[in-house]
Amino acid sequence: MTNETGARLGILMLDTRFPRILGDVGHAGSWDFPVRYAVVPGATPEAIVCDDIEPFVQAFIAAGRDLIAEGCTGIATTCGFLALIRPRLAEALGVPVAASALEQAGQIAACLPPGQRVGILTISAATLSPAHLHAAGVPEGSPVVGMEGSGFARTILGNLPDLDVAQARAEMVQAAQRLVEAHADVGAILLECTNMVPYATNIAAATGRPVHSIHSYLNWFHAGLLPPRFD
Repeated sequence: MTNETGARLGILMLDTRFPRILGDVGHAGSWDFPVRYAVVPGATPEAIVCDDIEPFVQAFIAAGRDLIAEGCTGIATTCGFLALIRPRLAEALGVPVAASALEQAGQIAACLPPGQRVGILTISAATLSPAHLHAAGVPEGSPVVGMEGSGFARTILGNLPDLDVAQARAEMVQAAQRLVEAHADVGAILLECTNMVPYATNIAAATGRPVHSIHSYLNWFHAGLLPPRFD
């Protein structure tokens, strides 16, 4: 298949039916450049976030190879928990892989003033394990707050067809406020979940902290895949 759009970034999608609103990594309008998508059958949010990821590794690799065959020169995913398999994806695919927003944590931390650290907002603190954090290179001791019990988490993890955007926005802001109130030394917030991006502006306004996400990460990643021309 030809890459008629000229897309260099290929994005591996979970198998979802929840709304992907503007800002969500899975909404093509969220990007200022063309992207290509490939859905990994059966890889639902609950399966990847809450269950065993191993049965899906080969399916992610196969979908990634399809995107590369279509002209993509870099691969990303739509779930921060996939940091756990990024090394295997990169080895099998032979191209750069940006699997998780968490992978930028070290770079963000290096930009902060002394005495400040990165705080992480995740869809599920209960299942975001030390192994996930280590695989992504998250600095040890980075505080984590989850969205357990929220309508947002129920919609995304339950793969439900309707999303109350106003409620999700309020829940996200409240969780971020809990994060900075409990950890006053948090100098920047990192959104693990790719579906949190539409609320980043609200979180930044409510907390007074910079907010990083898969959107900021993939804009940086894509800039390397297709550098801008200035001539």
